[in-house]
Amino acid sequence: MPPAGADSATLVARVPRPEVFQTHGLSEDAQVEAWERHNACALVALSCRPIDGHGFDAQEVNLQLDEIHLARVRATRHVVERPASLVKEIPAKSIAVYASLRGEAILEYAGRRKVIRPGQLIVCDVDAPFLRGFGHGLEELAVKVPVDAFAARTGIASMPSPLVLDAGRDQDPHGRALVQMVGRALRPHDPVPADEDAVLDLISVIATAGKVTLATAHRAAAKAFIEDHLVDPGLSATTVAAGAGISERHLSRLFADAGTSVPRHILGRRLELAYAMLATGSDPTVRTVDVAERCGFTSASYFSQAFRKRFGVAAGDVRRAARA
Repeated sequence: MPPAGADSATLVARVPRPEVFQTHGLSEDAQVEAWERHNACALVALSCRPIDGHGFDAQEVNLQLDEIHLARVRATRHVVERPASLVKEIPAKSIAVYASLRGEAILEYAGRRKVIRPGQLIVCDVDAPFLRGFGHGLEELAVKVPVDAFAARTGIASMPSPLVLDAGRDQDPHGRALVQMVGRALRPHDPVPADEDAVLDLISVIATAGKVTLATAHRAAAKAFIEDHLVDPGLSATTVAAGAGISERHLSRLFADAGTSVPRHILGRRLELAYAMLATGSDPTVRTVDVAERCGFTSASYFSQAFRKRFGVAAGDVRRAARA
């Protein structure tokens, strides 16, 4: 049975879930206003103008973590602007990382214009005025990081101009890892809980062009490899070290400096994934043993013990709560 005070809603709510907002179904007159109002609360306040003038179809998937906010945005052709007046009225006090997934776009910043192509990242201070145009429609990922958290990680107190970086298949591996990690966390049906610390490490490497400490860069690479192979039962410190291109001894030291170990980190991430899968409860035919196997556990009894120790509740209770 769940521990005292842990009802079904509490067990399920422990997993932060993406929330979806969309303009579909609203009248054309209300779409832009609703979109602007939502973004002002959830992400960054912007002035929006559709290009076609025939309605505005848009969707935003939002996920708020402890410090950072993740979003996936899709929309028809439009222009957004963050003028100085809006910055003054609704300051964000944040750095944003935008990852373009589809369609060329323009970025106008301090009188300069740049074309942004799919596979590129923008890192910018959203409290500096800018304009972005999406003549081919928009599909992108966004990460909003409070300025204080960004400065603590990077040593950069301000960004006078945006960074535009390539994160395609053969480009920046940290950028590619960030896109994959954020994308998985925002999947609508089977999201993978984001490793917030890993996302911040990746952003710090990207924003400083690798000028952070080698320890940060190596830890970010190691965690990215772990995320890519999390459900592989053969994942170990040896395979992670090889994947990150560092020695196993150095890898162990990196995680020890962070107060953990590679096996404990892998176990923790697998348990978080399992909890999320059980709390979703989307497939009534899936048993807890199936979830354990899908998350890389080879022993159902070990999974059950580790799950209860970590969360103070049985895996089966979370599964039943999700279907209550």
